[in-house]
Amino acid sequence: MATEAALPGSGTNSGLPAPARRDFYWLRSFAAGGIAGCCAKTTIAPLDRVKILLQAHNPHYKHLGVFSTLCAVPKKEGFLGLYKGNGAMMVRIFPYGAIQFMAFDHYRKFVKLKLGISGHVHRLMAGSMAGMTAVICTYPLDMVRARLAFQVKGEHNYRGIIHAFQTIYTKEGGFRGFYRGLIPTVLGMAPYAGVSFFTFGTLKSVGLNHAPTLLGKPSMDNPDVLVLKTHVNLLCGGVAGAIAQTISYPLDVTRRRMQLAAILPDSDKCLTMVQTLKHVYNQYGIRRGFYRGLSLNYIRCIPSQAVAFTTYELMKQLLHLN
Repeated sequence: MATEAALPGSGTNSGLPAPARRDFYWLRSFAAGGIAGCCAKTTIAPLDRVKILLQAHNPHYKHLGVFSTLCAVPKKEGFLGLYKGNGAMMVRIFPYGAIQFMAFDHYRKFVKLKLGISGHVHRLMAGSMAGMTAVICTYPLDMVRARLAFQVKGEHNYRGIIHAFQTIYTKEGGFRGFYRGLIPTVLGMAPYAGVSFFTFGTLKSVGLNHAPTLLGKPSMDNPDVLVLKTHVNLLCGGVAGAIAQTISYPLDVTRRRMQLAAILPDSDKCLTMVQTLKHVYNQYGIRRGFYRGLSLNYIRCIPSQAVAFTTYELMKQLLHLN
């Protein structure tokens, strides 16, 4: 999900000592990734809420489809019901986006310089490792966000983010309760992040190499660096997100079922990843089980990736990362 940044110290900070340039670069990179992630997720928060409700077959909406659920939630819970759990998402997504973008840049250089792997493969490897790193670091926040988003008006299992943390810790085995579903999440994130970074990076490099005038423009902070034009950025991000979602979606469904197992009636059948996969397949099949809500993901991935890439490109230029 990241474009390739120039080396630390390039651009307008060349007058600073090398250590200061490096420190400021990582701080700016952290901020750019976090802001990009928050903007992207806020844009598609209503679609994310509906996706969680459908994936785990919430009893209030299980008979509805994507668009009918989008209409039913405001009627039942008010307009802000579409943004339930988004506060927890923002708390999670800022460090998630920041860590992922920073880790990708670090792993990309490590794979290329230390392991001697270059070409397009190093993007795939670096993207997978960056995605897994971000997931592991922020998973408890994702767990809390899923619980809050699954709750409908009139249900008061969790009064807010802090209360959800306290309840899960007290009633679900301490810290282990926050990591239910981590394995399918990590296994799903590896191909998702890897394919996403790989596809976007490849499309970007091919486009700028073969049609720099048509597809690219000089960066605002460094005219020697070409960046994708906004509409091209949107297109490349949407394609990358759609391909990555298709590959990793069954594991995303498994993750949500495991995260919500403690508050679902079939909780005893979703204790492990293998149990959950078998239960979803036997109960709902492939299309209505593993790929339920995928059409919604296709709808949400295009604006999400578009906003993420566009915001990150803008922040890179504003914070002199090129």
